[in-house]
Amino acid sequence: MEKEKNELEKGLLFLGLSEKEAGVYIALLELGRAKVSEISRKAGMNRTTGYDILDSLVSKGLVRISGKEPKQEYATESPDKLLALLNNELKEKQENIRKATELVPQLKSMQKMQDRPHVKFYEGTEGLKQVYEDTLTSKETIRAYATVEYMHDALGSYFPAYYKRRTGKGIAIRTIMPNTPESAERASHDKEEARESALIPPEKFAFYPEINVYDNKVMIASWREKLGIIIESAEIADAMKKIFELAWAEAKRLDAHGAGETGLTPARAAP
Repeated sequence: MEKEKNELEKGLLFLGLSEKEAGVYIALLELGRAKVSEISRKAGMNRTTGYDILDSLVSKGLVRISGKEPKQEYATESPDKLLALLNNELKEKQENIRKATELVPQLKSMQKMQDRPHVKFYEGTEGLKQVYEDTLTSKETIRAYATVEYMHDALGSYFPAYYKRRTGKGIAIRTIMPNTPESAERASHDKEEARESALIPPEKFAFYPEINVYDNKVMIASWREKLGIIIESAEIADAMKKIFELAWAEAKRLDAHGAGETGLTPARAAP
């Protein structure tokens, strides 16, 4: 008999009843009809817990109450109610699946929107400073295309302190620059400013805006338009980094090969 009860309890646990619910339900099956004190005693629990478990079984439709306190008694409903309980739960799960099927495409659409690149625009001199301030958050070496004279013409008083702050934060930079006197002079400070420069022929590769690539961001400073742009996109930043590496290899070759043509001393990589 005890073995049969254990198997019955395991079956009820498998159907979703808790251990205490299964114990009370079996005790009540054996008693037929009983008060809470008798049921609790037979199930091996205190009266307060017995009330709580019986209330749970009543809410599930497995137990009914007859009479009123102090003569209130409990009795089990037909075991067929177990099947009804499971069928109701199955219907709820099916309804949840139906709702989830409708909801998932909307959630995916929202996720795609969140994954889209974030583009921020900054205008004027102060806006240009803001985009440079963001580069000071970089957790890796910045990759940059720059023309020093345009930078200094637009924000001359800003950059001396910026170079020191960037270096102080331990943020290195690799820069491709047209081989102009201003760029060559700046490159002469590469070691102290944590920079590695590649100087390229200005007559072929002059460019006005500055582009910085770092972390998952691409920063563009348009000096003529007084416009700063930050594109935050891991995919775009990764592509721009790969393009930079291609350009860097050629820029270093041109730096070493073409310095004599401009009459300028080529910058050397900071050790």
